[in-house]
Amino acid sequence: MKIDLTDTTASKINKALVTGRRAIGTPAVGMVLTMVIVTDEENAYDSMRAAEEASHEHPSRTLVVIKRHARTLRDRTHSRLDAEVRVGSEAGTGETVVLRTYGEVSDHAASVVLPLLLPDAPVVVWWPVDAPDTPSADPLGALAQRRITDLYAVERPTQVLEARARNYAPGDTDLAWTRLTLWRSMLAAALDQARTKVTSAAVEAEADNPSAELLARWLEARLGVNVDRVVTEGPVVTAVRLGTRDGEIVLDRPEGPLATLTLPGQPPRTLALKVRPTSELIAEELRRLDADEMYAIALTGEAAKENA
Repeated sequence: MKIDLTDTTASKINKALVTGRRAIGTPAVGMVLTMVIVTDEENAYDSMRAAEEASHEHPSRTLVVIKRHARTLRDRTHSRLDAEVRVGSEAGTGETVVLRTYGEVSDHAASVVLPLLLPDAPVVVWWPVDAPDTPSADPLGALAQRRITDLYAVERPTQVLEARARNYAPGDTDLAWTRLTLWRSMLAAALDQARTKVTSAAVEAEADNPSAELLARWLEARLGVNVDRVVTEGPVVTAVRLGTRDGEIVLDRPEGPLATLTLPGQPPRTLALKVRPTSELIAEELRRLDADEMYAIALTGEAAKENA
C-alpha cells in the first residue's frame, strides 16, 4: 500500500502511517529500529532496495530523506515537504517513508525526521553518497546511535578517510570497513593456526582503495609492524601477505568469489570470499549498534600509538 502526500507535514505523515497499518492489519510493534537514509534521487532506488532487503533481518521504519534542488529563486524560497508512505509489500517487513524536501525545509530536515522516529528505538543514519566530514555533528547524525558512511562513494577516498579519522566519534562506521569482515575473520583464524610472530606484512589492492587502506592500518595497529601497500589491477583487495619466521601466510583472491589461503608447511586451501552486496553490509551493521572499536583502531591507529 502506498499513500502519496503533497505539501504535507510530519503530523499528517504519522496519521498516514497509522491509516496504512490499519488498512493492512499490520502493527508497528514488530519494528526494532529507525533507519534514516540521506541520499539523492539518483541513488534513492538502490538505497531503498538495500534497506528493504536488510529489513527482512531487521524490521525497521525507513525514512528516506531526499533534498531537492530548486531551479529558480522562487522555488528556493518556497518550502515544501512531499512524502510517499509505503507499508505492507511496498516496504519489505517494515514501513518506508520517502521525504522530499524543497526550499528552506531542506536545511532543517532533522525537524521533519524527529517526529517520525519510532519511540524508544535505536536510530541509524546512512549516507550512501555525499556524507558529511563529521557525521556526528550533522543535525541528522546527532539523532543516531550509529552513523554509516561509504568511502567507495567519494572521488578522493584517502583524503576523506583522513578527515573521518580527525573527526571520528563513537558510533561512526563505514561500509569500506564492513567489506573487510570476511578478510579479517580469515586472517585472524590463520594467525591462530600458525601461532607465530608476524615480522612483515603487505596488502595488495587496486589504487586508492579505501578498504585496503583500512585493512593495512588495522594490521599495523594489531600486529605492530609496518604494512606495505602494493598496487595491483584489482578488483578491490586482491591479497594479504604476512611474513613470519616460519614462512609466509598468504590470503590471495585475484578475482571471483574464491580465495586461496596458504600457511607455512601446509597445503593451500580454497575459501569462499565473495564481494557482498550492499544489503548484506547494511544488515551486518544493524546487528550491533554500539561503538565499533576495531573500526576506530583502524581509522585512527590509536592502538599502534599505544604499542609504540
